[in-house]
Amino acid sequence: MRFLILGMGLAILASGSGCTTVATTLGFAPPVHKLIKPAEEFRDAAVNPAAVSKELDKASLAAYIVEPGDTLSVEPTDLDSLIRLPGNQPVLQDGTIDLGKFGRPVVAWKTVAQIETDVRKLIDSQSKEKTPISVRLIGRESKVFYVLGEVNAPRAYPLAGRETVLDGILAAGGLTRQADAKKIILSRPTTPSGCRVVLPICYNQIVQLGDTSTNYQIQPGDRIFVPSQSTFGDLCKTKKPCGPCLSPQSSCGSAGCVVVPR
Repeated sequence: MRFLILGMGLAILASGSGCTTVATTLGFAPPVHKLIKPAEEFRDAAVNPAAVSKELDKASLAAYIVEPGDTLSVEPTDLDSLIRLPGNQPVLQDGTIDLGKFGRPVVAWKTVAQIETDVRKLIDSQSKEKTPISVRLIGRESKVFYVLGEVNAPRAYPLAGRETVLDGILAAGGLTRQADAKKIILSRPTTPSGCRVVLPICYNQIVQLGDTSTNYQIQPGDRIFVPSQSTFGDLCKTKKPCGPCLSPQSSCGSAGCVVVPR
Protein backbone atom coordinates (compact mmCIF):
# COMPACT_ATOMS: atom_id res chain seq x y z
CA MET A 1 0.00 0.00 0.00
CA ARG A 2 2.85 2.33 0.87
CA PHE A 3 4.44 1.81 -2.56
CA LEU A 4 1.10 2.44 -4.27
CA ILE A 5 0.69 5.78 -2.47
CA LEU A 6 4.26 6.75 -3.32
CA GLY A 7 3.68 5.88 -6.97
CA MET A 8 0.49 7.97 -7.07
CA GLY A 9 2.31 10.87 -5.45
CA LEU A 10 5.06 10.72 -8.07
CA ALA A 11 2.51 10.71 -10.87
CA ILE A 12 0.72 13.74 -9.40
CA LEU A 13 3.99 15.62 -8.98
CA ALA A 14 5.12 14.75 -12.49
CA SER A 15 1.86 15.80 -14.10
CA GLY A 16 1.29 18.99 -12.15
CA SER A 17 4.63 20.33 -11.00
CA GLY A 18 7.14 19.51 -13.73
CA CYS A 19 10.54 17.80 -13.65
CA THR A 20 12.37 20.42 -11.61
CA THR A 21 9.79 20.34 -8.81
CA VAL A 22 9.85 16.54 -8.66
CA ALA A 23 13.62 16.43 -8.44
CA THR A 24 13.72 19.18 -5.81
CA THR A 25 10.92 17.66 -3.72
CA LEU A 26 12.52 14.21 -3.59
CA GLY A 27 16.08 15.47 -3.19
CA PHE A 28 17.40 14.35 -6.57
CA ALA A 29 20.09 16.44 -8.20
CA PRO A 30 19.71 17.39 -11.87
CA PRO A 31 21.96 15.69 -14.45
CA VAL A 32 25.58 16.72 -13.99
CA HIS A 33 26.43 16.52 -17.69
CA LYS A 34 23.48 17.76 -19.68
CA LEU A 35 23.11 18.32 -23.40
CA ILE A 36 22.47 21.99 -24.06
CA LYS A 37 19.43 22.71 -26.17
CA PRO A 38 21.31 23.59 -29.41
CA ALA A 39 23.39 20.39 -29.14
CA GLU A 40 20.26 18.29 -28.71
CA GLU A 41 18.57 20.03 -31.64
CA PHE A 42 21.61 19.55 -33.89
CA ARG A 43 21.79 15.90 -32.83
CA ASP A 44 18.14 15.25 -33.66
CA ALA A 45 18.38 17.07 -37.00
CA ALA A 46 21.64 15.43 -38.12
CA VAL A 47 21.72 13.23 -41.20
CA ASN A 48 22.35 9.80 -39.74
CA PRO A 49 24.67 8.24 -40.59
CA ALA A 50 26.87 11.12 -41.71
CA ALA A 51 28.96 10.84 -44.87
CA VAL A 52 32.31 10.76 -43.05
CA SER A 53 34.87 8.01 -42.44
CA LYS A 54 33.77 5.14 -40.22
CA GLU A 55 35.16 1.95 -38.72
CA LEU A 56 35.03 -0.09 -41.95
CA ASP A 57 36.05 2.69 -44.34
CA LYS A 58 38.79 4.60 -42.55
CA ALA A 59 40.76 7.22 -44.43
CA SER A 60 44.18 8.77 -44.11
CA LEU A 61 44.10 11.97 -42.13
CA ALA A 62 45.38 15.29 -43.44
CA ALA A 63 49.13 15.94 -43.48
CA TYR A 64 50.46 16.28 -39.94
CA ILE A 65 51.02 19.88 -38.91
CA VAL A 66 53.77 20.16 -36.31
CA GLU A 67 52.92 22.17 -33.20
CA PRO A 68 54.63 22.99 -29.88
CA GLY A 69 54.86 19.86 -27.77
CA ASP A 70 55.78 17.56 -30.67
CA THR A 71 59.27 16.09 -30.93
CA LEU A 72 61.42 15.89 -34.07
CA SER A 73 64.53 13.97 -34.98
CA VAL A 74 66.86 15.97 -37.24
CA GLU A 75 69.96 14.20 -38.57
CA PRO A 76 72.07 13.75 -41.71
CA THR A 77 71.05 10.79 -43.82
CA ASP A 78 74.75 10.02 -44.39
CA LEU A 79 76.06 8.51 -41.16
CA ASP A 80 79.63 9.44 -42.15
CA SER A 81 78.76 13.12 -42.44
CA LEU A 82 80.84 15.57 -40.40
CA ILE A 83 77.74 17.60 -39.59
CA ARG A 84 76.70 17.09 -35.99
CA LEU A 85 73.26 18.06 -34.75
CA PRO A 86 71.70 17.88 -31.26
CA GLY A 87 69.57 14.85 -30.45
CA ASN A 88 65.79 14.71 -30.41
CA GLN A 89 64.26 18.16 -30.67
CA PRO A 90 61.13 19.12 -28.71
CA VAL A 91 59.22 21.91 -30.43
CA LEU A 92 59.25 24.76 -27.93
CA GLN A 93 56.37 27.08 -27.08
CA ASP A 94 57.69 29.71 -29.48
CA GLY A 95 57.58 27.13 -32.29
CA THR A 96 61.36 26.68 -32.63
CA ILE A 97 63.85 23.83 -32.26
CA ASP A 98 67.49 24.09 -31.20
CA LEU A 99 69.99 23.06 -33.91
CA GLY A 100 73.05 24.22 -31.99
CA LYS A 101 75.40 26.35 -34.09
CA PHE A 102 72.90 26.31 -36.96
CA GLY A 103 70.39 28.35 -34.97
CA ARG A 104 66.77 28.02 -33.86
CA PRO A 105 64.50 27.71 -36.91
CA VAL A 106 60.73 28.06 -36.56
CA VAL A 107 59.11 24.73 -37.38
CA ALA A 108 55.62 25.06 -35.88
CA TRP A 109 52.58 25.12 -38.18
CA LYS A 110 54.48 23.33 -40.94
CA THR A 111 54.43 19.77 -42.30
CA VAL A 112 57.42 17.48 -41.75
CA ALA A 113 58.30 17.74 -45.46
CA GLN A 114 58.32 21.55 -45.26
CA ILE A 115 60.49 21.47 -42.16
CA GLU A 116 62.96 19.10 -43.79
CA THR A 117 63.32 21.45 -46.78
CA ASP A 118 63.79 24.51 -44.57
CA VAL A 119 66.35 22.83 -42.29
CA ARG A 120 68.31 21.55 -45.27
CA LYS A 121 68.51 25.07 -46.74
CA LEU A 122 69.55 26.49 -43.36
CA ILE A 123 72.39 24.00 -42.89
CA ASP A 124 73.54 24.27 -46.50
CA SER A 125 73.81 28.05 -46.13
CA GLN A 126 76.23 27.66 -43.19
CA SER A 127 78.20 24.52 -44.07
CA LYS A 128 80.62 23.70 -46.86
CA GLU A 129 79.50 20.09 -46.77
CA LYS A 130 76.26 19.54 -48.66
CA THR A 131 74.50 16.55 -47.17
CA PRO A 132 70.86 15.45 -47.19
CA ILE A 133 69.02 16.03 -43.92
CA SER A 134 66.29 13.77 -42.59
CA VAL A 135 63.51 15.10 -40.34
CA ARG A 136 61.27 12.58 -38.61
CA LEU A 137 58.34 13.04 -36.27
CA ILE A 138 59.02 10.89 -33.20
CA GLY A 139 56.72 12.45 -30.60
CA ARG A 140 53.10 13.31 -31.41
CA GLU A 141 51.68 15.22 -28.48
CA SER A 142 49.77 18.03 -30.18
CA LYS A 143 47.04 16.00 -31.90
CA VAL A 144 44.40 14.96 -29.37
CA PHE A 145 40.71 14.20 -29.04
CA TYR A 146 38.49 14.71 -26.01
CA VAL A 147 36.16 12.33 -24.17
CA LEU A 148 33.94 14.19 -21.71
CA GLY A 149 30.92 13.69 -19.49
CA GLU A 150 29.82 10.37 -18.01
CA VAL A 151 32.97 8.34 -18.62
CA ASN A 152 35.36 6.99 -16.01
CA ALA A 153 38.42 8.92 -17.16
CA PRO A 154 37.39 12.14 -18.94
CA ARG A 155 40.34 13.98 -20.49
CA ALA A 156 42.25 14.63 -23.70
CA TYR A 157 43.77 11.58 -25.42
CA PRO A 158 46.58 11.47 -28.00
CA LEU A 159 45.41 10.63 -31.51
CA ALA A 160 47.28 7.99 -33.46
CA GLY A 161 45.01 8.37 -36.50
CA ARG A 162 43.08 5.08 -36.57
CA GLU A 163 40.74 5.55 -33.59
CA THR A 164 36.97 5.40 -33.78
CA VAL A 165 34.36 6.67 -31.32
CA LEU A 166 34.28 3.25 -29.64
CA ASP A 167 38.07 3.33 -29.22
CA GLY A 168 37.76 6.76 -27.61
CA ILE A 169 35.09 5.70 -25.13
CA LEU A 170 37.04 2.59 -24.17
CA ALA A 171 40.23 4.63 -23.74
CA ALA A 172 38.29 6.80 -21.28
CA GLY A 173 37.42 3.76 -19.17
CA GLY A 174 33.95 3.20 -20.59
CA LEU A 175 30.61 4.67 -19.57
CA THR A 176 29.61 5.29 -15.97
CA ARG A 177 26.36 4.00 -14.49
CA GLN A 178 24.85 7.46 -14.89
CA ALA A 179 25.58 7.66 -18.63
CA ASP A 180 22.76 8.14 -21.10
CA ALA A 181 23.98 5.81 -23.86
CA LYS A 182 21.15 6.93 -26.15
CA LYS A 183 22.27 10.57 -26.38
CA ILE A 184 26.03 10.39 -26.94
CA ILE A 185 27.31 12.89 -29.49
CA LEU A 186 30.47 13.53 -31.46
CA SER A 187 31.12 17.21 -32.15
CA ARG A 188 33.79 18.35 -34.59
CA PRO A 189 35.66 21.65 -34.07
CA THR A 190 34.39 24.48 -36.28
CA THR A 191 35.10 28.19 -36.65
CA PRO A 192 33.00 30.61 -34.57
CA SER A 193 30.89 31.55 -37.60
CA GLY A 194 30.94 28.12 -39.21
CA CYS A 195 28.27 25.44 -39.40
CA ARG A 196 28.32 23.16 -36.37
CA VAL A 197 28.99 19.45 -36.83
CA VAL A 198 27.18 17.42 -34.14
CA LEU A 199 26.72 13.72 -34.88
CA PRO A 200 24.55 11.26 -32.92
CA ILE A 201 26.36 8.12 -31.75
CA CYS A 202 24.25 4.97 -31.57
CA TYR A 203 26.32 3.33 -28.82
CA ASN A 204 24.08 0.33 -28.10
CA GLN A 205 23.89 -0.50 -31.79
CA ILE A 206 27.68 -0.25 -32.11
CA VAL A 207 28.51 -2.54 -29.19
CA GLN A 208 25.60 -4.99 -29.32
CA LEU A 209 24.79 -5.26 -33.03
CA GLY A 210 28.16 -4.50 -34.60
CA ASP A 211 26.51 -1.60 -36.45
CA THR A 212 29.40 0.57 -37.65
CA SER A 213 27.27 3.29 -39.27
CA THR A 214 27.92 5.78 -36.42
CA ASN A 215 31.27 4.45 -35.22
CA TYR A 216 33.02 7.38 -36.84
CA GLN A 217 36.76 7.71 -37.30
CA ILE A 218 38.04 10.38 -34.93
CA GLN A 219 39.69 13.53 -36.26
CA PRO A 220 42.08 15.82 -34.36
CA GLY A 221 40.18 17.97 -31.88
CA ASP A 222 36.97 15.88 -31.91
CA ARG A 223 34.84 15.91 -28.76
CA ILE A 224 32.92 12.84 -27.60
CA PHE A 225 30.32 13.90 -25.04
CA VAL A 226 28.39 11.42 -22.90
CA PRO A 227 25.48 13.10 -21.10
CA SER A 228 24.01 12.07 -17.77
CA GLN A 229 20.72 10.25 -17.51
CA SER A 230 17.74 12.41 -16.69
CA THR A 231 16.19 11.18 -13.45
CA PHE A 232 12.62 11.80 -14.60
CA GLY A 233 13.20 12.02 -18.34
CA ASP A 234 10.60 9.38 -19.18
CA LEU A 235 7.96 11.02 -16.98
CA CYS A 236 8.51 14.58 -18.09
CA LYS A 237 9.06 14.24 -21.83
CA THR A 238 6.84 12.86 -24.52
CA LYS A 239 8.56 9.93 -26.20
CA LYS A 240 9.27 10.53 -29.86
CA PRO A 241 8.14 7.85 -32.31
CA CYS A 242 11.50 7.96 -34.05
CA GLY A 243 15.00 9.26 -33.57
CA PRO A 244 18.49 9.33 -35.10
CA CYS A 245 19.27 5.82 -33.82
CA LEU A 246 15.95 4.13 -34.65
CA SER A 247 16.32 3.11 -38.29
CA PRO A 248 15.68 -0.59 -39.08
CA GLN A 249 18.42 -3.21 -38.76
CA SER A 250 18.86 -6.22 -41.03
CA SER A 251 19.68 -9.67 -39.68
CA CYS A 252 21.19 -12.24 -42.02
CA GLY A 253 19.79 -15.67 -41.15
CA SER A 254 19.14 -18.92 -42.98
CA ALA A 255 16.30 -17.28 -44.92
CA GLY A 256 18.48 -14.38 -46.05
CA CYS A 257 18.35 -10.77 -44.85
CA VAL A 258 15.47 -10.07 -42.47
CA VAL A 259 14.70 -6.45 -41.54
CA VAL A 260 13.97 -5.93 -37.86
CA PRO A 261 13.00 -2.66 -36.16
CA ARG A 262 15.26 -1.21 -33.53
